[in-house]
Amino acid sequence: MNSLRLILSNPRYFAPAWVFASLNILFGTWVIYIPSVKDKLGIDKADLGIALFFLSLGVFTIFPIAARIINKVGVGKATFYGLLFSSLAALMPLLAPNYYALMVSLFLFGAFNGFTDIAMNTLVTELEKEDKTKFMSAAHGFFSLGGVLAGLGSFLIIAIGNPPLHMLIAVILVLSVNAIFFRRYFHVEAAPVDKEPFSLKLFKPLMILGIVSFIAMGSEGAIVDWSGLYLKEISLAPEALWGAGFLGFQITMTLGRFVGDAISTRIGSVKMVALGAIIAISGYVLVLTTATYLAIVGFALSGLGFSVMVPELFRIGGNVKGIDSSQGVAFIAGLGYTGFLMAPPILGFIAKSSSLVSCFYVLLCCGCLVLIATSVLKRKGSNS
Repeated sequence: MNSLRLILSNPRYFAPAWVFASLNILFGTWVIYIPSVKDKLGIDKADLGIALFFLSLGVFTIFPIAARIINKVGVGKATFYGLLFSSLAALMPLLAPNYYALMVSLFLFGAFNGFTDIAMNTLVTELEKEDKTKFMSAAHGFFSLGGVLAGLGSFLIIAIGNPPLHMLIAVILVLSVNAIFFRRYFHVEAAPVDKEPFSLKLFKPLMILGIVSFIAMGSEGAIVDWSGLYLKEISLAPEALWGAGFLGFQITMTLGRFVGDAISTRIGSVKMVALGAIIAISGYVLVLTTATYLAIVGFALSGLGFSVMVPELFRIGGNVKGIDSSQGVAFIAGLGYTGFLMAPPILGFIAKSSSLVSCFYVLLCCGCLVLIATSVLKRKGSNS
């Protein structure tokens, strides 16, 4: 909890942490109103799926050029402007007058969100290097907290009765707090890096990190999408417990990120990823017992394990020798989000052709691959 106290007691660290929370407040508020947008525009589920694909397309489109823009503008300025444009773009899907306008607005929302995501992770990486401290994991905890705040905002739906107005309130909240604190990070520039010419030796550790990110975020997405169905159909849990696995996963995900930095300081980032993998593997073993309460505990353990992986991967990626921190973060984020979006449908195909149990055996094997990858990274000296 030392990093959490650091964030709450020092505006220099609270400022970027609030950007993390802000991004998920905006995205979470949009998610609440997806059914309303579907009904308003009179589109079916297939049309909605295509529109949501444009959100992902926007994210993927920005990744290849984000690092170049961040380096040119400055990471502090890029973070602030990215959040500003994300806030404005968040209003657009709820104001879209037709289906085609919805697709365009979701593309822009995805692009600005993806850009801000890379910028804010690069910003924290640079502050950690400059101040010789660690708060990346706690900053990701604030991202989770932003999702909780957005979820609590769902209780305002009936009282407000106007989706664009609700989003406007969220935007005002986000920008008002940022207006107070953005000067704390606005001036930050990425530290100069002695770049090395491209080589397999240079690219190999980054590629390993990217694969681990793909697996870790893909596993997160899979648990979010499939935990309820697993408890219902495999564990035969009563209806009241169908959401318990997801809830346990989210709670331990948030708590784990608030304590992760202190442990990482003691054991190092690569060992932290390995520890997370071991905890996640233990969780999968409990899930595969199929017993309801053991499975719920297993989902919670998996959340605890994955809670520390992604922040540490961003931290390691931002410190790969010979590569700009923004480029390292962008590469890891790109493969990570690819995993997050691709894993659920891939596992859905496995579930259809085999069973949900087979899906979690696959995830168990993926956890073991992460553990093996950390031993390779350790030998390569990628620890930080």
